[in-house]
Amino acid sequence: MSGLPATQDAPDVRSERTIDAFHRGDFYLIQPRRGHRAGTDAMMLAAAVPSGFSGRLVDLGAGAGAAGLAVVSRCPNARVVLVEREEELAGCARETIAHPDNDHIAGRAEVVVTDVTLTGKARIAAGLDDSSFDFAIMNPPFNERADRPSPDELRRGAHVMVDGLFESWLRTAAAIVKPRGGLALIARPRSLTEILDAMDGRFGAAQIVPILPRATEPAIRIVIRAVRASRAPLSLMPPLVIHDATGDHFSTRADDVNNGRASLFGD
Repeated sequence: MSGLPATQDAPDVRSERTIDAFHRGDFYLIQPRRGHRAGTDAMMLAAAVPSGFSGRLVDLGAGAGAAGLAVVSRCPNARVVLVEREEELAGCARETIAHPDNDHIAGRAEVVVTDVTLTGKARIAAGLDDSSFDFAIMNPPFNERADRPSPDELRRGAHVMVDGLFESWLRTAAAIVKPRGGLALIARPRSLTEILDAMDGRFGAAQIVPILPRATEPAIRIVIRAVRASRAPLSLMPPLVIHDATGDHFSTRADDVNNGRASLFGD
C-alpha cells in the first residue's frame, strides 16, 4: 500500500537492517529486520504536529526515529531530539540521520540514549532539561502482558506496557515541555482513561482523533494532542478512517497523513 514504507533496495540476506522509504521517499529509515519496525502508527503520530511547527520537538521512545524524523520532513523549521533507551535502535537512528539521502534533515536531528522514565537530576543529566522543548510526541508500548507478547526481546520491549507507564512518561513530558507547549501520543482506545488521568493537572485542551480501520468498525487507535498547563476542556474530533470503501486501499485522507502531505488535525 502506498502509505507503508518501501524498502529502498533489495537488502542483503545477511543484513540485520533494512533501509525503508517514508513520505514517498522524502526520507529513509534504517531499522532492524527483527523487533519493532515503524509503520503507519509512527506516521499518524507525526501528523499530529501542526504543519507550521517551527520549534524544538522531542520524540520520547523514538525507536529508530520514524515519527520524529517524519515531523522534520514535513516541517522545514522543526528540530528534533530522538530519545531512545535501546542502544540498537538508537544506533539505527544515528545511521538514519547520517544516511546520504537524509542530508536535508540531518542538521535538525540528534539522538539521546536514555530512559524516558528518569526523574529529577538524573533526567537533566541525560540531556532532558526542564521546559526545554516546544512539543513532545510519544508512541509508548501499549500492549498488555496478556496480549501474546513477542518472543523477541527487542520487539517485546517496544510493545509491552508496564504498570504506571503513562504516568511516568507523561510526568517526564510535563517536566520537559514549556508551558503552552504541545503533546501528542498514540495508543489503544482501552488506555484512554489511564492517559487522561496521567494528563490531569499537566496537560489540557486535549483533542482526541479515533483511528478506524474502516468506517463501520470500532477504533483500533487513538491519537491525543494536548497543551501543557492548559485548563481547556477535552474535544472529540472526527475520526480518521484508514481504508476506503473497498477496504483494499488507504482512504485519501489516510494516504495524505501517512505520506506527510497533511496533518491529522487539519493544521
